[in-house]
Amino acid sequence: MAEARKPIVNPKNLDLDHWRQGSFFECRDASFGMLLGLDNLGVSYGEVPPGKSGCPFHNHHVEEELFVILEGEGTYRFGSERYAVGPGDVLAAPAGGPETAHHLINTGTVPLKYLAISTVAATEICEYPDSGKFLAKTRRPGEAKASFRFIGRAPSTADYWDGEPGV
Repeated sequence: MAEARKPIVNPKNLDLDHWRQGSFFECRDASFGMLLGLDNLGVSYGEVPPGKSGCPFHNHHVEEELFVILEGEGTYRFGSERYAVGPGDVLAAPAGGPETAHHLINTGTVPLKYLAISTVAATEICEYPDSGKFLAKTRRPGEAKASFRFIGRAPSTADYWDGEPGV
């Protein structure tokens, strides 16, 4: 019999993963959608220190995201615009091209705390306009981790038939 899941999670009780990358990216966060029994909706809680961002500027081709600011102040970089955000603000990140690229930057003096909610697609392509990278990933139903994940840049292309036997 499958383990019964409790339909309630309080972010205060989550075991947060603390990570840093370089001098600008840092976050304490945890994903907990699956703890709630959600297979097609991603939910996470994040805390970003002052002067930092929790992720690179990126856009999704398939998945949509929504952020709810709980505490702190920041800047929501969205496409070519920047918006001041604070407690109670709800931020949309619809699927699309670079015009929907986004990330949060903590411009305040205390940790920026937020909930992130997203659709969970089996296959996704993300672009990173600042660095020219892309991410391709896919996952099998019911699995949290991607079964295929590739990050690269697009200056190299190949014909559909390139390298195939007999061509």
